[in-house]
Amino acid sequence: MENDMTKHGVGVELLENPIENKGTAFTAEERPAGKLEGLLPTAVEDLQTQVERVMGHLSAKPSDLEQYVYLQELADRNRTLYYAVLMSDPARFVPIVYDPTIADACLTYGHIYRRPQGMYLTKEMKGRFAEVLAHWPTRDIRFICVSSGGRILGLGDIGANGAPIPIGKLQLYTACAGVPPEPLLPIHFDIGTTNATLRADPLYTGLRSEPPSPDELDALVDEFMEAANKVFPGVCIHFEDWKGTDAIRLLERYKDDYLVYNDDIQGTASVTLAGLATALQIKNEKLADQKILFAGAGSAGIGIANMIVEAMVDEGLSEGDARDRIAMYDIHGLLDAGRDDLSPSQKIYAKDLPATTDLAESVKSFKPTVLIGVSTTQGLFTEAVVKGVAANTDRPIVFPLSNPTNKAECTPQQAFQWTDGKVLFAAGVQFPDVTVNGKTFHPGQANNFYIFPAFGLAVYATKPKRIDDKMWIAAAKGSADQVDQAARDKGMLFPGQANILEVEITTATRIAEHIFDRGLATVARPEDVRAWIKAMTYTPKY
Repeated sequence: MENDMTKHGVGVELLENPIENKGTAFTAEERPAGKLEGLLPTAVEDLQTQVERVMGHLSAKPSDLEQYVYLQELADRNRTLYYAVLMSDPARFVPIVYDPTIADACLTYGHIYRRPQGMYLTKEMKGRFAEVLAHWPTRDIRFICVSSGGRILGLGDIGANGAPIPIGKLQLYTACAGVPPEPLLPIHFDIGTTNATLRADPLYTGLRSEPPSPDELDALVDEFMEAANKVFPGVCIHFEDWKGTDAIRLLERYKDDYLVYNDDIQGTASVTLAGLATALQIKNEKLADQKILFAGAGSAGIGIANMIVEAMVDEGLSEGDARDRIAMYDIHGLLDAGRDDLSPSQKIYAKDLPATTDLAESVKSFKPTVLIGVSTTQGLFTEAVVKGVAANTDRPIVFPLSNPTNKAECTPQQAFQWTDGKVLFAAGVQFPDVTVNGKTFHPGQANNFYIFPAFGLAVYATKPKRIDDKMWIAAAKGSADQVDQAARDKGMLFPGQANILEVEITTATRIAEHIFDRGLATVARPEDVRAWIKAMTYTPKY
């Protein structure tokens, strides 16, 4: 009878299986059974000893990018050890395996590529997506994170170089929230790229053609969605880093028919709303009383604005009155009612204000109390802009959310100095502490990893019938309520990262309870939702 060891292969085959490989942790009993004698050093080590060795390797790497490459190679050969390392110190490793280091990994992907991770679909497979997806060895796939590479971070369209993004996103599902890794599938959907420089790079790994028209793209993604749900019944599709107009259109196209969400739109909106909730708890004010100006009117800005409108409606405003409290500014200036270049999703936020291409003038005319940056334009929030917001409120809220670091609209040092330490601040990346007037502040990081791993865990547990923005609002409230007074006194608007797993489980519990309360779960509600969810989480162990 085949034992657990031999059914996964033996000898070199077993050592090359990242799911089953234990390396030097194979026991004295397992080695002969797995025909591993002579293939491993003599010492039998435990997982913690292996983690210590990895830490030593990482400390010798000359850059964060080299640490990223090493860790991905580790994931390829020993998945358990990889997650043991990440989960030992999430605050240290999230910036290495995701933002900001992943931006460098994407820019150089064709040059640092080692081996495939996940799946790679192309527009040339049209008509065969189900056949190709069936090549994946596991059928119990609960989440697919899929990206076209059309709008990666602040890097624009980088096509196949965006492949690390869905890989990294799903790794954070596990590392931050304990979602089991087996049912997670990253996919790069190669539709071509507008980036001529990449198309000319001899080491570029993608199609060297322009993307299709919107109608052609919709037909491709229609087939993909149908095929994914056929091959992996009940799968949740997580759209990530598609071009803004595509992202908005595709989410609207599928949200009522499939289990689907877009993290750039809904996840970004939720984490922003979480930061706003904490800031407004500090100010003892309501969201519905704020006036909010966005610098950037793409998919992220529209997504955040739409969720804020829904949250304001929950506080008693009409949808029209809520939209009146939000204005937007893009590369062509303020979205005013006289502009004829606005999309339908932008027009609803256009204002009867004087046309201007000066952000400081937009601040003067609209008089916001909250300024949110999703522009990817470094330095856009000048001293005049920030002081203009501060003139409208005792505690201005300033969120320069663009990333990576060199895309941030302003730095925390600038924002705290220009407001004499009164600003309530969060950026899209983690900046170091700031000292102003003898007081040290810890700038908040409005990074989606506070939300989407927890959201994934809640969806994994409850198997909801559909996903909507109200679930993301519940996630935002669940995050905000975990920021205690000591953290708020330091300027923190989000929970600490040291115990991120417990934070994510708590947020996931709030989301799950919301799903149960609305009757959207397809599983029975347990008596203790948190204990039930925690029992599902993954722990790296042999």
